[in-house]
Amino acid sequence: MSIRLEMLQVARLAPKLLGESADLVHSFLLAQQNNDGGFKDRTGNSDLYYTVFGLDGLLALATRNPAVTSPDQTLAAALSKAATYVNTFEFGEGLDFVHLCCLARCWGTLCHASAETGGHQPDALLTRRDVPTATRTGILRGIETFRTDDGGYSVLPQSQFGTAYACFLALAACQDLGAQLPDSLRMVQCLKFLETNDGAWANERSVKIGSTNATAAAVTLLRHLNVPIHHSVGQWLLARCHGEGGFLAAAAAPIPDLLTTATSLHALAGLQVSFDSVRENCLDFIDTLWTNEGGFHGNWTDDHLDTEYTYYGLLALGHLSL
Repeated sequence: MSIRLEMLQVARLAPKLLGESADLVHSFLLAQQNNDGGFKDRTGNSDLYYTVFGLDGLLALATRNPAVTSPDQTLAAALSKAATYVNTFEFGEGLDFVHLCCLARCWGTLCHASAETGGHQPDALLTRRDVPTATRTGILRGIETFRTDDGGYSVLPQSQFGTAYACFLALAACQDLGAQLPDSLRMVQCLKFLETNDGAWANERSVKIGSTNATAAAVTLLRHLNVPIHHSVGQWLLARCHGEGGFLAAAAAPIPDLLTTATSLHALAGLQVSFDSVRENCLDFIDTLWTNEGGFHGNWTDDHLDTEYTYYGLLALGHLSL
């Protein structure tokens, strides 16, 4: 199972805790889609990055309520509009690394949605169960231009050293396009250089203290690459939990945030490490970020609502519902 589908499977459990509020989340996500089919960034413009979370958020909620389950016309229309938007990027030429990987993920989501619903979408593009060959080849070729000298990937072209974040995006993109990661052992070697003395991982070689999100990314990567992970990593992640719930992006971070909370819970679940000891506090933390507009704030100081943090809210709640 791919990284994306693994997270989607968990996010689909969120309505168990949301109850009737899941309809509010569904409406919020639909409202974030612009007329061109893309989902709004924080300035209101369509962006592939936010489209990733908008699409997966809608799919996560589609199984909860017969009223929003395919072939419901609101979901079908959202997918069809998104397909039109995604198709305008063709092979991803000119996109930066992050948006190139987002293009791959959007295609993976659209094709998965088509397969799940039996192709009952109004747009012929969505009846495809595979990414068009030319598109797939072009995106994969573009991603490889960001391969680093140490075998990893970087968000910057022609970089010497890879980062945990870029490696995570690259593997996920390959999976979404149904491709094998080239020279996966070289990525493992890159991650080895990102290990820190405190038993975690940093995002970059120059940082010597573990980062929560980089560690969560490394755990997920190594698990998908069938590389053993030391059991102490789970305890390191649990130690990043704030006293009032939620996880800190770094030990010195002043407050927890929703992205870090979701990725930490996902990594702990992948490691099969229990987080029962922090479950209630994490639920309380997420509740403080929820609004009756249907979205989630990213942290206690964040005044904005968007598809990214709303999806991470679903992912975190999905894990906490188990």
